[in-house]
Amino acid sequence: MRIGVLALQGAFAEHVSTLRAIGVETAEVRLPHHLDDLDGLVIPGGESTTMRRLIDRWRLREPILDLAARGAPLFGTCAGMIVLAREIDGDESPILPLIDVTVERNHFGRQLESFETDLDVPLLGAQPVHAVFIRAPIVRRVGPGVDVLARLPDGGVVAVRERNVLATAFHPELAGETRFHRLVATMAAEHADPGEGVGRRPHPTRRARQGG
Repeated sequence: MRIGVLALQGAFAEHVSTLRAIGVETAEVRLPHHLDDLDGLVIPGGESTTMRRLIDRWRLREPILDLAARGAPLFGTCAGMIVLAREIDGDESPILPLIDVTVERNHFGRQLESFETDLDVPLLGAQPVHAVFIRAPIVRRVGPGVDVLARLPDGGVVAVRERNVLATAFHPELAGETRFHRLVATMAAEHADPGEGVGRRPHPTRRARQGG
């Protein structure tokens, strides 16, 4: 079982370190063939506009969508949430529209407005998740097939999951938090299993594009 980290731009090294710390084999993804034989992919924080340009330059869009369609887990943090959103506030076209949410970029302001807080994430257990927010987005709309995993005290949605795709507005990898990565690793292991587990169901976005 091997999980890739999109390494075009941004804080990918921290995700690589976190995955390796929990015993997961990793690969840095920069070109389409780097996705071969992966069982999952992490899309890190960074600058989503730059990521869009580089994803298109290196022709990674279709291979990543195919990976998700095969049931491999994808996990995006901060800018990675924007990359995975079906809608980006302001009529900006989506990049990899795999989660049926609308996100607003830089909701919390500039770098100086960065903050840390503890969040309840029942899916990950009773212990709160320590979350680091840096120029973070927020979810403005949640589609009917999306599970909300975490909210701020004011109700703002900051973590979501739709089938095999997860996203957080914050950076667990900067807080020494490993439970999201462990969840992705568990999902990746299920996907790698040759049986017909839940991880092998295609993502509805890809089914629609295939006309199914």
